[in-house]
Amino acid sequence: MTAASTAALGLVAGQTTAANAAVACDVTYTANSWTSSPGQGGFTASITLKNTGDPITSWSLGFDYPTTGQKYTPTGWGANWSQSGTRITGTNMPYNGSLATGASVSIGYNGTWTGSNPNPTSFSVNNTTCGGTNPTTPSVVTSASSVAVNEGGTATFTARLSSAPTANVTVTTARTSGDTDLSVSSGGSLTFTPSNWNTAQTVTLAAAQDSDTAAGTAAFSVGGSGVTAATVNATEVDDDATVEQSIMVTPTAVTVPEGATATYTVRLAAQPSSNVTVTSTAGSGDTNITVSSGASLTFTSANWSTPQTVTLAAAQDSDNTNGTRPITVASSGLTSRTVTATEADDDGGTNPGTHVENPYAGATGYVNPNWRTKAAAEPGGSAVANTSTAVWLDRIAAIAGSSSAMGLQAHLDEAVRQDAANGSAPLTIQFVIYDLPNRDCSALASNGELLIAENGLNRYKTEYIDPIAAIMSNSAYANLRIVTIIEPDSLPNLVTNLSFAKCAEANSTGAYVQGVQYALNKLHAITNVYTYVDAAHHAWLGWDSNFNPSVNIFYNTAAGTTAGVDSVDGFITNTANTSATKELYFNINTTVNGQSVRQSKWVDWNWYVDETTFAQALRTALIAKGFRQGLGMLIDTSRNGWGGSARPTGPSTSTVLETFVNQSRIDRRIHAGNWCNQSGAGMGERPKASPDTGLDAYVWIKPPGESDGASTDIPNDEGKKFDRMCDPTYTGNSLNGNNMSGALPNAPLSGQWFSAQFQELLRNAYPPIS
Repeated sequence: MTAASTAALGLVAGQTTAANAAVACDVTYTANSWTSSPGQGGFTASITLKNTGDPITSWSLGFDYPTTGQKYTPTGWGANWSQSGTRITGTNMPYNGSLATGASVSIGYNGTWTGSNPNPTSFSVNNTTCGGTNPTTPSVVTSASSVAVNEGGTATFTARLSSAPTANVTVTTARTSGDTDLSVSSGGSLTFTPSNWNTAQTVTLAAAQDSDTAAGTAAFSVGGSGVTAATVNATEVDDDATVEQSIMVTPTAVTVPEGATATYTVRLAAQPSSNVTVTSTAGSGDTNITVSSGASLTFTSANWSTPQTVTLAAAQDSDNTNGTRPITVASSGLTSRTVTATEADDDGGTNPGTHVENPYAGATGYVNPNWRTKAAAEPGGSAVANTSTAVWLDRIAAIAGSSSAMGLQAHLDEAVRQDAANGSAPLTIQFVIYDLPNRDCSALASNGELLIAENGLNRYKTEYIDPIAAIMSNSAYANLRIVTIIEPDSLPNLVTNLSFAKCAEANSTGAYVQGVQYALNKLHAITNVYTYVDAAHHAWLGWDSNFNPSVNIFYNTAAGTTAGVDSVDGFITNTANTSATKELYFNINTTVNGQSVRQSKWVDWNWYVDETTFAQALRTALIAKGFRQGLGMLIDTSRNGWGGSARPTGPSTSTVLETFVNQSRIDRRIHAGNWCNQSGAGMGERPKASPDTGLDAYVWIKPPGESDGASTDIPNDEGKKFDRMCDPTYTGNSLNGNNMSGALPNAPLSGQWFSAQFQELLRNAYPPIS
């Protein structure tokens, strides 16, 4: 039996809200009843409370049973339950009190009945009856209160209403004050109806190109008759502005052979107005390590960008220890940098478990026997079967493994065996840490097993991260270089997708940030474990309105860990995605008949056209924000080769902008927002250490042949749902320009073997595989 009620949801007395703000809710009550003897029995009440109005921070649900024979027994979940007479009350737990707009919480309890068990007919939340009539003025709710607009470019935000209007409402966006270079490009007039009031609509702001170096601001009012307006502040990001001055050091960790020398380089981030002196001073530690030359360097307005060399020396001694000594690189008025110098003793070798700057340098890669077997069974697959791929720990059960898939400990044991067979080279093994509560909050194909509303964050810590850290810290694995890829798509979702209820819940509760911080704290504490945080890809974060907030959230998350920014070894882009590593035939500065490629539909005013330029720019921005100089970047190249007959061999000769870009681009997707099992994709560059400036490695994190998501709805016990972006018949949405999905047909659940995809990737590999 099911009873549902939709009504206005009242706020707790004294709670601070926006003027005239209104909220609403849906309550669904289901009782699964059984009879234990004539005229009596038991039931399980399952209740879903959905907030369809403004966010709330606490809730109290109340309702009355129609008969006195219906009783709550002291067994419930998701709420603190009590009964007085026929009145049932459930109040939120500490972890599920905050409900963002569109967020739901699932709660319930067991009960008994005598006589009959009819459903309650009326519900109240925070002492306001659901279904009551308290007319309120809807408020305009925007996705951001401030946006950054690149000079000559655009930025967007979305608007919706807080509650349903009684009639159609027109919402206009207009500049009320500030820089006249900032204007409304599109979406200046939006219509909301009683049926679409909660659907976010897009407003685009533009900043005119000018020759000044000022970063102007303007205020925009978003409102109309019959609604409470919102204000969005816009800032023009001037492309002539100077870069913040800082000391640039590469690398920040060096190994100095006993009786020999090693070097690092120093430069400035921006041209100084007067000479700058940078000194390198050895601190406390192994006194055998000294600054041999370059202890004092002078940078001028002419040589500021030219790296100058500092040489360290390690004295020959008779011990067999590998001492360390910090070297402080400093200049008056600038933030100092630290270089960690380690003596490599020629009497005793290298200490096991030493944390190196780049875990891929000089190392061999672990070959997953499970993936190798599947790849080798495919026609032609033996050519790539011994390629190193990552192991995805995408649910708690994956830690222990099963009869068909090795668990974490089994993989590490196999890595030790492979390491012993590989001679003196170290071995790097990669694991994807991927089980945050409300995982993949803006999509459905990779939804996970844990929910924030069901104690998911605590389970993530105690049932998922703690066992992983306990196994990885085993001394038997101390000589392995264990790389962990931390939570793909998580933190970027908090920047761009807060209009999705599950993302908003992850943001308002802090679950994503706290979960990532917990993982970093636990894993960074293990000397031979390396942490790379996922940073989406250029076609997601490449606009300044997304790029700069992402830098901030990456920094704030890392800074909040026990070790601060040092808890992060680097970041990874393009995880499980197909964005080209390098677009060879055009770049962001290319113009066609006087038009910038940024104006094309494909680039869409993005500041990056490929992963390399994006990853390098992101690294520079992160270091300027406060991350260490030795920060490394990874690019997942497992499926971004885009070879085959459709691959261009040179730039287009067309003078029509759209034609030029479409004929020149290596990435052959229909739209850069497409991501699921892409038709035409191919295996990309093979894993390689230090392939380009600032990059630690090309890696194969998404094992080719493992599905991104099912083409149709497939019931499962892993929490994975059907996402239309995996359906080849889907005609798209606003996120992909309402284009076809470009997905392959007949795909299984995400993570399961997809033979047709493997064959497609092998056939379209670039460089080609024979």
